[in-house]
Amino acid sequence: MRAWSVVETGKPLQALDLPTPEPTGKQVLLEITHAGVCHSDLHIWEGEYDLGSRGKMKLADRGVVLPLAMGHEIVGKVVKWGPEANGAGLKPGDHMIVFPWVGCGKCASCVAEEDNMCLQPRSLGVYQNGGYATHVVAPEPRHLVPVGNLDPALAATYACSGITVYSAINKVLPLPPQEAIAVVGAGGLGLNAIAVLKALGHKRILVVDVSAEKLEAAKQAGATDTVLAGGTDTTKRIVEAAGGQLAAVIDLVNGTETARFAFDALRKGGKLVMVGLFGGELSVPLPLVPIRALTIQGSYVGNPKELRALVDIAQQGKLPGIPITRMPLDQADAALNRLKDGKVVGRIVLTAA
Repeated sequence: MRAWSVVETGKPLQALDLPTPEPTGKQVLLEITHAGVCHSDLHIWEGEYDLGSRGKMKLADRGVVLPLAMGHEIVGKVVKWGPEANGAGLKPGDHMIVFPWVGCGKCASCVAEEDNMCLQPRSLGVYQNGGYATHVVAPEPRHLVPVGNLDPALAATYACSGITVYSAINKVLPLPPQEAIAVVGAGGLGLNAIAVLKALGHKRILVVDVSAEKLEAAKQAGATDTVLAGGTDTTKRIVEAAGGQLAAVIDLVNGTETARFAFDALRKGGKLVMVGLFGGELSVPLPLVPIRALTIQGSYVGNPKELRALVDIAQQGKLPGIPITRMPLDQADAALNRLKDGKVVGRIVLTAA
């Protein structure tokens, strides 16, 4: 197999020829057809996360080992499987979305299909080779969801962007459909959040971003209100656009500035769900948290149950697509640089030749 890999942080990806894995046990080998390019890949490529006054979290601090083929939004075709996967109904050529947030496979979280909460993560594209390659190994058949009638390039985004926002949205709903929910960030995650909220019947979606171009894309996707962030009055403008302080803010950027204005925009009993990994820190006036009964909650990707539920919604035609830019798999490095430079509306998806 060939893998376009991070060999040295911050340096161009290198094409490495590696042995094609032989599946054992419940494992399933797939030939990759599509792989999304995510902002999380940028953090891994750059080698660190910004922890504000606590410094930087390095790749090694997370247990990441180089060289590594990144990519966790994966669609591929089944090639073969290990003997313990017999009886799973697999056929060579089955086109599948690969759930990437895998764990040890044995703990209570994994057994309950809360793999993303496993304390021994083995996520594809993070701790083991992922989608920037010709082949990938799924640990077991339950981590595969049929593409069915979906565009496979769009379907790939559901493995991270899709279930990440779906899981975050599940943490703030139910709310009355006309109750404004603020979504911070109008990139691939933000556009998927708009699509999911609409599919779930929510009517009032306020989107915040620093890019007028991305806010225009958000309007086209169905945002009912938009706010161009910047300056010291962002919170005031968000509250004005929402018609009052908010019951829920989903921060898909999660940097120092966005977390601050998101927190300040909450009403009594409001909830801030933090998703993004931009970095920094939030200084919170502690008495306000109990006085206003506020909730600050992190949301880490999603689980296989949520991926299956989301794909079911999409296959029923209830989930609008997002803008997709297709690039060849061997241009993974160029795709990362486009994303780093902020030149992507929606999602880049790498495709096999």
